[in-house]
Amino acid sequence: MKCDRCSKTIEPENTRNHLGQTLCEDCYMDALSPSRACDPWAVHSAKSFEKQAAGTGALTPVQSEILRLLRETGGMEPPVLLRQLGGELTLKELEREFATLRHMEKARGEKRGDRIVWRLW
Repeated sequence: MKCDRCSKTIEPENTRNHLGQTLCEDCYMDALSPSRACDPWAVHSAKSFEKQAAGTGALTPVQSEILRLLRETGGMEPPVLLRQLGGELTLKELEREFATLRHMEKARGEKRGDRIVWRLW
């Protein structure tokens, strides 16, 4: 069988059905829990966690690299950032990492003309 979203081959026992679609587990999780950059409760939770962590390095290596690239360039469009990261992430994974950074108020999106650019907070 194939996933209706990503076309990945999946074993019949690993399929998930959602709104009439046959999905792999990853696409099913994305359908149930899409990443949201603007979520006031997530911002509150992230800020509370950061306060309790007291600077013990709550960022993942990927998040640190994203911030480094945004700092060096002044901001990038998501596809450009994805290429700069070496193409090891999918766009969905990058969006999840960015949503986390957004909740921590370390990065945000900005409209520049007709483009959306991610930049430091």
